[in-house]
Amino acid sequence: MNTFLLIASFPDSLIKFRGPLLRALVAKGLRVHVAAPDLSSATAISDELAAMGVQVHEIGLRRTGTNPLADLRTVAELRRLMVRIKPDYVLGYTIKPVIYGSIAAWLARVPYRFALVTGLGYAFTGEASGKRGLLRKLIQRLYRFGLSRTHKVFFQNPDDEALFRNLHLLPASISSRVVNGSGVDVADYAVAPLPENPAFLLIARLLGDKGVREYARAAQEIRARFPAVRFQLVGWIDDNPDAIAQQELDDWTESGALEFVGKVSDVRPAIAECSVYVLPSYREGTPRTVLESMAMGRPVITTDAPGCRETVEDGKNGFLVPVQAVDELVEVMVRFIETPELTARMGERSRQIAEEKYDVHKVNKFMLKEMGIK
Repeated sequence: MNTFLLIASFPDSLIKFRGPLLRALVAKGLRVHVAAPDLSSATAISDELAAMGVQVHEIGLRRTGTNPLADLRTVAELRRLMVRIKPDYVLGYTIKPVIYGSIAAWLARVPYRFALVTGLGYAFTGEASGKRGLLRKLIQRLYRFGLSRTHKVFFQNPDDEALFRNLHLLPASISSRVVNGSGVDVADYAVAPLPENPAFLLIARLLGDKGVREYARAAQEIRARFPAVRFQLVGWIDDNPDAIAQQELDDWTESGALEFVGKVSDVRPAIAECSVYVLPSYREGTPRTVLESMAMGRPVITTDAPGCRETVEDGKNGFLVPVQAVDELVEVMVRFIETPELTARMGERSRQIAEEKYDVHKVNKFMLKEMGIK
């Protein structure tokens, strides 16, 4: 019986984003292990993973920060874990698990080493100057070293794959594949009836690069003209250098522009309350919240940016707007408000695309095949 190790940087993602993949691996007869930080405090997640037949290992990985000694300890810890459990396959996703997991797997002589690039994050967006520029150079060097130790790399959109190739972060000798995001379980995200009145929704970590400020500015403009229209915001302020300030959030909510819901464990009730989902992000891997909203029959407004543009057939299941373009964002929001029949028609197309392209079982079947797991 072969052994598979999945490395994550955030415990919640193991169930939310990778649960179906873990179940598929167990169903294939593999011994499945996961490694992630903070699992001892996430008992519900650990219990659910154990019930699935997955063995859990807590590691000291820090999701953010660039302390070289701490990161070296993470590599050593992962290597010790791999020497002990002897995985045949290792897959890391998000920046540190990809880089340090790949290096540790190489050091531990794991036979099959894979990486999943789910997005480029803070260091790859915005101006490449100052601290962000230095961080970008460091991360690129680490990616170049780590990915050269893999056998295959998965990307969630073709733009990221092309960027890594053009920057020589991925050697020509290493193969790569593009997958349709993390996928979505279309059975779990059933179509919900549309609300009577127009309502927009954004679900995201509250970062500048997610387009939260553009969403708030659009809400302020539209509420001045259409005071009955609702704008909900689901998420939380992250410990990221690009996080918005608490005062900004307070100003938006106190002015009545936004209804702040906070962090939720289940996004489906929030999606059911909206008529249109909005994500004005600057760059994504493939945004999971967009796929969830599409599966529930919601049209999407997002940016013509890597990872975002793949989810929308412009004018068919939603609209694409330029990055940081508040005027264009307002314009397409008003089209939904003034032409309500667009919402139902485009929502139907969103559901069709979710079923055809983003069904999680289709996505996982492709990944397992590409990893040689039959």
